[in-house]
Amino acid sequence: MRDPAHEEPGDHGASAVPDAPPEVWTGRATNRVQWLLACAGAACLALGIELAVGSIWTSGFAPLLMSVVGCIAVGLLMLFGTLAFVHVAVKVDKDFLEVRCGHLGLPRRHIPLSHVVGADFAPSVTPRQWGGWGYRWRPEKGTAVVVRRGEGLVLSLGDGHKFTVTVDNAESAVRAIRARLKVRGTSL
Repeated sequence: MRDPAHEEPGDHGASAVPDAPPEVWTGRATNRVQWLLACAGAACLALGIELAVGSIWTSGFAPLLMSVVGCIAVGLLMLFGTLAFVHVAVKVDKDFLEVRCGHLGLPRRHIPLSHVVGADFAPSVTPRQWGGWGYRWRPEKGTAVVVRRGEGLVLSLGDGHKFTVTVDNAESAVRAIRARLKVRGTSL
């Protein structure tokens, strides 16, 4: 019988198998700098609306219309483009790895673990390596979701492609995925 006074923190008497992966692993990465870009996009959008509503149309219709449309378009692109990549959430369960971006969870990537042949830890993923923040594709490197500089998870897929995602505590994600692949008998 276990003595509750001598239990370790986090140990609640459960008979867990050593090195067993958690039922569901979740991780997240955030980039607060993206909020500044979102604010700039909101400012462009507000400027476009102000031009449309408050301007005197004496200078000509075409130049003002182009200014309004340009400000609104740039504002929307900056606002929604950056808000989509303010953070990324990664979830690994027994069958799938799911990546959700931004507050709406879009874009989303759902990868069956049966399509994964390996998982590696990348200590330093940078937006510069991938051509910027966001959902990226490079022919020689594969696909990536990069929301910040730092550690990441690199999946080798059965079709020969790679998928990289920046996420905090990526090493534990790699361990969880490798443990699941080992249980399935998939090669690492």
